[in-house]
Amino acid sequence: MNENNVSPLAIAEKFSRVVKLWHNLEKKPQKFGTDEDLYSSEIHLIETIGENNNFSVTDIAKQLGVTKGAVSQTLKKLEIKGLTAKHADPQNSSRAIVELTTKGKMAFYAHAHWHEQMDGGFKTYMNSLTQEQMDLIYEVLSNVEKFLNVML
Repeated sequence: MNENNVSPLAIAEKFSRVVKLWHNLEKKPQKFGTDEDLYSSEIHLIETIGENNNFSVTDIAKQLGVTKGAVSQTLKKLEIKGLTAKHADPQNSSRAIVELTTKGKMAFYAHAHWHEQMDGGFKTYMNSLTQEQMDLIYEVLSNVEKFLNVML
């Protein structure tokens, strides 16, 4: 298909395939330098903890825009896998601080390295675009986002 004669239907189909691929990637567990399968929600929680010192469950929930219950459930899984631990906040005894264990730090750094490798080629491509091209892509994605929000 000639790139200059792409139809709206072809664009919609391509977008649908990209979304499905993204969804499948998010569902697929990965090891990230450990012997544990880590799902997307788990590694992103590890990422948040690794990037923020002295965070409580409440702080993590606010940062991620999810409920404290959701954070607590995922933390339980990560604690069982030996990736996170809680300890009392020395400044406030009614507050628990969540931290990464050595194994959790391994996953954190392996995930960061994975992003560097996976995102590198795409960042290079995006950086090669003109401002006009980036503005168009942003406008299209913004309109898709609005459409999907209306549909939901």
